[in-house]
Amino acid sequence: TAGALYILSGTGLSREEAAVEFIYCKGVATELLKYGPRDLHAAAETPDPPRVLILVIPGNPGVVGFYKTFMWTLYQAFNRRYPVWSVGHAGHCVPPDTMDMVEDACLAEAEDVCGLNGQIQHKLAFLSEHVPRDTHLVLIGHSIGCYIILETMRRDPKLKVLKSVLLFPTIERMAVTPQGKVMTPLLCNLRYTAYLPVFLLSLLPERLKTAVFFSVSLSLFSVSSRFSGNAMYMGSQEMRLVLERDNSTIRHNLHKLVFYYGATDHWCPVQYYFDLRRDFPDGDIRLCERGHRHAFVLDAGQEMGEMTTEWIREELRGL
Repeated sequence: TAGALYILSGTGLSREEAAVEFIYCKGVATELLKYGPRDLHAAAETPDPPRVLILVIPGNPGVVGFYKTFMWTLYQAFNRRYPVWSVGHAGHCVPPDTMDMVEDACLAEAEDVCGLNGQIQHKLAFLSEHVPRDTHLVLIGHSIGCYIILETMRRDPKLKVLKSVLLFPTIERMAVTPQGKVMTPLLCNLRYTAYLPVFLLSLLPERLKTAVFFSVSLSLFSVSSRFSGNAMYMGSQEMRLVLERDNSTIRHNLHKLVFYYGATDHWCPVQYYFDLRRDFPDGDIRLCERGHRHAFVLDAGQEMGEMTTEWIREELRGL
């Protein structure tokens, strides 16, 4: 159930006035960032309802605030015609003091909502509850968000997906990547002993914390040890479950997909780009020529937003 809704700021004309909301989805606190209409069901009843939602699925940790510049660029590029939302991962937030992290502990535990499969079900539930079924979707994933998007499309093939843009996609063989080899022992075997350095990291000044925050998927994490634990738990499952590339889903949806690989990405080696190009020569599969890093949200949100705009413009032009 959606549960309570906590709105921290209102929408407006400036990037700083995006709507930040906290809801319960699948029984766990979830942070939303929204440009444009906050309620698409209500907007559907207006004379000129939005026909498209641009939805961003973040990496790990799933902190929607990192995507603000990227999202604002997209929202402005289309003259604020289409809502641009991001849904964070279940439990990857610090909810307001009046809101617990978990609303329904039995549901969250039974469905392992904070695990990788649970996060996929979480996104499907969010779409079902908050997005009218006839809404056209442009899905934009970053890192593990790309895996979640492919799984979402596989599990609900009737979603009206116009385009899916997969940025720095961790969609295969994560544990054997250069970064995966470093992180797998920590995430899978030493996760609980890592809580101490996570806590110590949270005490750093904000400027230093931001500098190291997104350097790896562990990359951490805010002031909440519960949030940190949820992100690390999800990361441990990524190492174990993101194995072979889902060629069937890619083949079925190839005309809807854009892949963008980094040239020096230790989570997505360049060899994965060449392998995908070899297996899908007709796909829209791109290699970064601008030196952007995996954590592009830290310093290239606007530029990535401008590129993404061009990749989706044709699909939106016909609506």
